[in-house]
Amino acid sequence: MRTPTNAVIRRRRLVVGAALLVVIAVVVGGFIAVASIINGGGHAPDAAATTAADQAPGPSGSATTPATDSSATPSATASEGSGCQQNLITVTAATDKPSYGAGEKPLLTLKVTNNNKVPCEVNMGTSQMEFLITSGSDRIFSSQDCQADSTDLMKTIAPGKSETANFPWQRNRTVQGCDSVESKPGAGGSYYVFTARLANKTSPKAIFQLN
Repeated sequence: MRTPTNAVIRRRRLVVGAALLVVIAVVVGGFIAVASIINGGGHAPDAAATTAADQAPGPSGSATTPATDSSATPSATASEGSGCQQNLITVTAATDKPSYGAGEKPLLTLKVTNNNKVPCEVNMGTSQMEFLITSGSDRIFSSQDCQADSTDLMKTIAPGKSETANFPWQRNRTVQGCDSVESKPGAGGSYYVFTARLANKTSPKAIFQLN
């Protein structure tokens, strides 16, 4: 058998060395990939797929809200509204005087009180309230009959505190649709009933007299 020359031996060593480097590279590369997966690495999800999942319609048809850290501090609005029971929000009606002389205009007051132990947010806008005056079965006046526009006004009421809205009544009559009414409410000691309403809450009656 022919003895390999020195040049052949060098070429064989180079080939074996190159092959060994390839094997080492594959082994090392495989370890890095597996370690990355174990540590939660790897390729990031497709951006379009992530967006589509985050914006998938919920049961109501609106986009779902991404989950948040439950340990995060709640917003001021959320903390003010938590634990607020609507049945502990009361509405009362009052006038500034029990009796009015000729030409005096009653000041009607709608009062909202928060009887909860936490702050409550209440809509005190004209879209929610009504100042109603009646006499027996006769509907005399409603602040909604001739209301030009209605607005929302959110107010945060502290526990045990109240917010009020005042309305100076001009001693006039109104009808639904704001048609012109010529007649005036009777005087001469007639009694009237003022009822305040805020959304679905109606106050007890406040009775006053027009002289």
